[in-house]
Amino acid sequence: MSDSTVVRVDGTDGIDLTGVKVFVGGPIQHAIRDDGFHQPLQHAIGDIIEAVTAAHGTVFSAHVAEKFGVDTPLFSPDQVSVRDIGWMRRCDVFVPVLPVDAAGELMRTDGTHVELGWASALDKPIVVVTPMPMAANASHLLRGLPSVADVTVFDLEEARANPVELLRLLEKLGQEAVMAP
Repeated sequence: MSDSTVVRVDGTDGIDLTGVKVFVGGPIQHAIRDDGFHQPLQHAIGDIIEAVTAAHGTVFSAHVAEKFGVDTPLFSPDQVSVRDIGWMRRCDVFVPVLPVDAAGELMRTDGTHVELGWASALDKPIVVVTPMPMAANASHLLRGLPSVADVTVFDLEEARANPVELLRLLEKLGQEAVMAP
């Protein structure tokens, strides 16, 4: 038995995302409610951002920049578009979080779908985090994206319950992207 045991208190299980840039996306405009931002989505995105940050990854997030909808009205469409395409060009992995509503349908997120197009056109690895099986109202293009791009679909509940598995995937994809010519 070893007399030195490493205990991970940060929940990252030793995963190191140093140098890996992760763009975490998802609904903003359609997640803003009269009583504030859609809480389950805020927690899901917040947990993913926290896990990536704890593993020393760099996070690009409009949710953070816009304070989960509080500051969204302060940004023009031009500012958001320029900022987000810049992040997409700089990121190593795109992680869109696609939640469902109470009826089990994907929450509307026009911007995230534009970002999915950018990511696939720029050959970025994509990890779609959404409840599995994928919602019935998911479009053909969303469902078919893995046939034309590097897409992994990861269960949202699994990401929340066991973020280490998501981090392992991001570590693998991020390292491959960083090492690519």
